[in-house]
Amino acid sequence: QVQLVESGGGLVQAGGSLRLSCAASGRTFSTYVMGWFRQAPGKERELVGSISWSGVNTGYPDSVKGRFTISRDNAKNTMYLQMNNLKPEDTAVYYCAARSTYGSPWDYWGQGTQVTVSS
Repeated sequence: QVQLVESGGGLVQAGGSLRLSCAASGRTFSTYVMGWFRQAPGKERELVGSISWSGVNTGYPDSVKGRFTISRDNAKNTMYLQMNNLKPEDTAVYYCAARSTYGSPWDYWGQGTQVTVSS
């Protein structure tokens, strides 16, 4: 089992950058596929990035590709989301999540961190 805590959210102007962190408890962090999701008011939760156990493989939807970068440091039990060139439509609550393998359910979730991008 793993517990996840996000941090790093805040208010930023359009074109700015933020770096989110997801700190995980437990010794098995390196065995989980990790992901970042976001949910804006009135919209469905959206996956904005995923990363393999080793960190070698990553994936992004077109909406954030080229602007967001996901990474992880297994020695620190931490995952990151570097967000550049932020747009007002990136405003949402951002969540980190973990699952045991690709295709399995996202079993573990953090509490979320708010990101607000002003125009």
